[in-house]
Amino acid sequence: MKKIFKLLTLVSLSSCSLLGFQSFAFAEMTPAGQEALVKAGETMYQHRCRVCHSNDMEHPSYGPPLKNILGRKAGSVPGFNYSDALKNSGIVWNEKKLREWIKDNKSVMPGTRMRHVGITDKTEQDFLLTFLKHISK
Repeated sequence: MKKIFKLLTLVSLSSCSLLGFQSFAFAEMTPAGQEALVKAGETMYQHRCRVCHSNDMEHPSYGPPLKNILGRKAGSVPGFNYSDALKNSGIVWNEKKLREWIKDNKSVMPGTRMRHVGITDKTEQDFLLTFLKHISK
């Protein structure tokens, strides 16, 4: 698994510029390259998010599903006991706001109930955002 992660990190780094996630040029990659980035994101999701979040709207987990999160208003999935801070935040999830949340949700939303270990590594954030975009189509 470590070898795969190192390879995917090299693929990611070779696809990035100093400008960040937007520089992946995902659409310009071969289908194999696109699949590799999505798989890396799925791996990160399984290790970092899946314990609380499903990616299936029909089978939610402890936390709200993350499928179709891009463009969704924060605190809006029915049936979840969101904090007042999140429900009243007015946030609509986009890449920038998700990256901030992934890095340090407590700073983005003081008063959130979500326990979170910050993911500060930009490459890991890129992988997760690629996967979240993929399941938000």
